[in-house]
Amino acid sequence: MKGFYTILLLVFSNIFMTFAWYGHLKFQHMTFFQKTGLFGLILASWFIAFMEYCLMVPANRIGFQANGGPFTLLQLKVIQEVITLVVFTVFTLVFFKNEALKWNHFVGFVFLVLAVYFIRK
Repeated sequence: MKGFYTILLLVFSNIFMTFAWYGHLKFQHMTFFQKTGLFGLILASWFIAFMEYCLMVPANRIGFQANGGPFTLLQLKVIQEVITLVVFTVFTLVFFKNEALKWNHFVGFVFLVLAVYFIRK
């Protein structure tokens, strides 16, 4: 069950982080953020990133083997990276319609999933 909660928290934390890192590219078109400028975008991103940390820290604590979780530190990192790419891909396709997935992206994703498999062995 700890593995499930860890992955669920990592998914939600990565959603927040993706919006913190890349959401500002869409926020800049909103009237409010046009008035606040870059500083307003940075503050908004920091607030969103704070929410990410509120989920990421518990995910790592719950999931880490030394705390009774099922994952080693390396496993946590690789799982987090795969989740990040999946979340980022969905975010890109939903919010940035001009971006397209190509065959090489899928090949890269397959290799990342294989990395998770081999790291878990």
